[in-house]
Amino acid sequence: MKLKTLFFITAAVLLSHAGFAQDAPIESLAGRGKTKIRVGGFGAPTIKFTTFDDQLGVLMGGYAGVMLNSRMMLGAGAYALVNNIKAPSINAADPTLYWNMWYTGFVPEYTINSNKLFHVAVGALIGGGGVMKNERFKAGDESENFDNSGFFVGEPHANFEMNITSYLRLAIGGSYRFVSGSNTAGITDSKLSGPAAHFTIKAGRF
Repeated sequence: MKLKTLFFITAAVLLSHAGFAQDAPIESLAGRGKTKIRVGGFGAPTIKFTTFDDQLGVLMGGYAGVMLNSRMMLGAGAYALVNNIKAPSINAADPTLYWNMWYTGFVPEYTINSNKLFHVAVGALIGGGGVMKNERFKAGDESENFDNSGFFVGEPHANFEMNITSYLRLAIGGSYRFVSGSNTAGITDSKLSGPAAHFTIKAGRF
């Protein structure tokens, strides 16, 4: 499926529900919260376990935004690769280089039955990022980046969530990262793309 088609399908599904209001109180382990929170917002630090260059990659980051009618969130997110994955060497005398990747973008998210103790949220990140190589743990000065290139990224996701309190949620879920347009030597768009499993903590007014 082309990325442009994926974007329009995701946007249509999310925005088709944006006008609904929520009348029921939020159910949580701590009891029932207030009703009809029309405008709120939350932050969601996230850790992702994904494939990167056919190896296990760990991404750290998250997203945050404004939540409308306890259903539709509009915000932004960012993630970066945090574990060491070696980049291929061309010559034996070359220094050891590691992959570095980051991406950021606009994040819409729609929550189904947000007031229920257990519920589902679906969304996507649409934006861009970069991939490069660097020499980490370099003594005496900062590491230097090599072979930088940018790319477009689209990453739909789904969460299974539980309300701990009316302002705190835990979520587990999955996503798929579609990358297009990179040209750094030694890696391809298909190796930058891949599925991810994630764990998220959401805190704010829902």
